[in-house]
Amino acid sequence: MTLVDIAYGYGAQPTESQMRALGNAREVYGVRRIVFNEKERTLRVEYDASHLSESAVVGLLRDAGIDLREKCILT
Repeated sequence: MTLVDIAYGYGAQPTESQMRALGNAREVYGVRRIVFNEKERTLRVEYDASHLSESAVVGLLRDAGIDLREKCILT
């Protein structure tokens, strides 16, 4: 297992239906955790890179309707 954390800024606050869609994304094998930080307007995803690529994770988020912006550098 190769755990990776990525974070992206987001624009519009997710709607209730988008949050439900994210719940479905959490069921995808390899996605371990999805965390919103409303204050910093960031979305952080922990996933298993041996099963998913970063582009696949971003695709899941965009398919859920999340307004992703720039990739954030994690410290």
